[in-house]
Parts: sequence; C-alpha cells; structure tokens
Amino acid sequence: MDKKEKIIVGVNQYVEEGETIEIPILSISPDVEKLQKKRLADVRQSRNQDTYETALQELKQAAIDGSNLMPYLLKATRAYATLGEMCNALVEHFGIYEEPAVF
Repeated sequence: MDKKEKIIVGVNQYVEEGETIEIPILSISPDVEKLQKKRLADVRQSRNQDTYETALQELKQAAIDGSNLMPYLLKATRAYATLGEMCNALVEHFGIYEEPAVF
C-alpha cells in the first residue's frame, strides 16, 4: 500500500496530514475457539447425513444448471451445512474470484 500500487481513498491517498487510521484487530480467546469447535463438531455429528449430502448435491447441480441458488442454499442451511461447506460446493463450478493485480 505504501508504494501506492493500488489506490485506496483515505488509506494511502487523500489522507489528511496527521490523520492516523487505527484498524482494530479482532482476537478470539482460545476458550471461545474451543467452545465453537466443539459446537460445530456436535452439529456435524447430529445432522442427518443423507439430507445434508442431498442438499449439497442439489446445490452443486443448481449451480451447473444456472438455477436460482437461494432455495438450494436455504435447503442446505436447513440440513445444517456450514457456510464453508456450501461455498466449497459452489467453488467446484464457479471457482474462486481473485482480484486482478494492478501494476
């Protein structure tokens, strides 16, 4: 950013003299992390695996067909698929967007 290869207004361009920007960093305590991992493991253990797999497969097929994904995302959510699992299902068809580098 200091080289101004990419202009970001208010960060590396058009900043007033003496103005400093402090970006707060979110830190999660290890106890909260452990609790959330346990909750996630419990959800994965208790969900109906057949319903979950069917919902993700239908989501993948809807992406291939070009259908409206919202009903399939809702169905996957109701089957207790995580956001990451749904995104991974869509990555197979859409790929991952990477902002082009500007030189």
